[in-house]
Amino acid sequence: MNKPQTGPKGRPDFLLLVMTLVLVGFGLVMVFSASSNIAVIDKRYNFDALYFTKRQIVWVGLGTVIMLVLMNIRYQFFKKGFILYFIPVLILLALVPFIGSERYGAKSWLGYGSLGIQPTEFAKLAIILYLGRLITKKGEKFRDFKRGLLPVMIVVGFICGLIMLQPDMGSAIILAACAAVIIIAGGSNLRQVFFSGIVVSTVVALVISLAYAIKPEPWQYRIDRFISFMDPFHDPQGASYQLVNSLYALGHGGFLGVGLGNGIQKLHYLPLAYNDFIFAVIGEELGFLGGALFLLFYLAFLWRGLIVALRCPDIYGTVVGVGIVGLFAIQATINIGGVIGAIPVTGITLPFISYGGSSMLVTLASMGVLLSISREANKPAQSKPSRFVRQQTTREQPAPYRGGYFQ
Repeated sequence: MNKPQTGPKGRPDFLLLVMTLVLVGFGLVMVFSASSNIAVIDKRYNFDALYFTKRQIVWVGLGTVIMLVLMNIRYQFFKKGFILYFIPVLILLALVPFIGSERYGAKSWLGYGSLGIQPTEFAKLAIILYLGRLITKKGEKFRDFKRGLLPVMIVVGFICGLIMLQPDMGSAIILAACAAVIIIAGGSNLRQVFFSGIVVSTVVALVISLAYAIKPEPWQYRIDRFISFMDPFHDPQGASYQLVNSLYALGHGGFLGVGLGNGIQKLHYLPLAYNDFIFAVIGEELGFLGGALFLLFYLAFLWRGLIVALRCPDIYGTVVGVGIVGLFAIQATINIGGVIGAIPVTGITLPFISYGGSSMLVTLASMGVLLSISREANKPAQSKPSRFVRQQTTREQPAPYRGGYFQ
């Protein structure tokens, strides 16, 4: 395994940076479209059509600054520096069940009033950096169950357990799925991963069943949502309300849509239209064609991010990069899947598009790390060792660990 070289830093991947800014810009437009009609008639929002948009612009501005700063830090810093981020996030997660504020049926916020953060969002990047460091440090030992996969399962399980105490099942699923992607990318034994996944899923199901039997109130809402997924129109004014109105929005949009800003379902019919269900607004106002073009652009963005990760010359950068791209892909799939009724609704934001400060900060910070990784592959030619030197180094000093499945 070649060690990353020192010397001049390369340029960040320009295409990936531009695509990021395009997604963020499109998100601001859709947040304004989805929220302006509600905010302008509501006293809580000072009758200001730009109430949500101005707040989102602040989060986007702060997140962009963080992205640019992280983009200019060599990503190797996070191999050891991740602990400065990981420990505070872990502490905040542990505090949430005790001093957190409840919103939308989950105690997952720290703050006062309308100002607050979701530590769960920050935990997603923390687990990516932690697993990247662990996989790199253990090397070939990572394929051993007791020394590799088991410690990872304990740490990830502990963090998911803290999230489930809120309870926030959707975020716990995303974090566990993202960890699985990183574990596979890092070269873990697939048989161990498969059987461990079966065991963990069984245990989690039993624990949830037991928790529901002891105290059903926090879990009944989520069970009702699953029933609504199976039959969306069994309770259109109750548990199925969001999903039914989301489907109405998508159906009303037709092929070409009703036009930007002209959507109907966002007018107090579809709750949180600017947040969890913003893709329904996209579908109604831009139609099937607009939604399809958006998805194609999003897929191209994810593909470009994956290429950047695979071009990194060492396993740490590749694993972290794949983890970040996997996080975006998993979260977008769960969000859009819930909006169109393909999977149960989980209350997950759509990265880069949905309204939300914590989500936007973590998303852009993750992009900063990914763009930093892209600079390693784009170094000036004179700072990279020649092919002869790389071959000679490989023959004379063979590395004990060649990396994961992407190396």
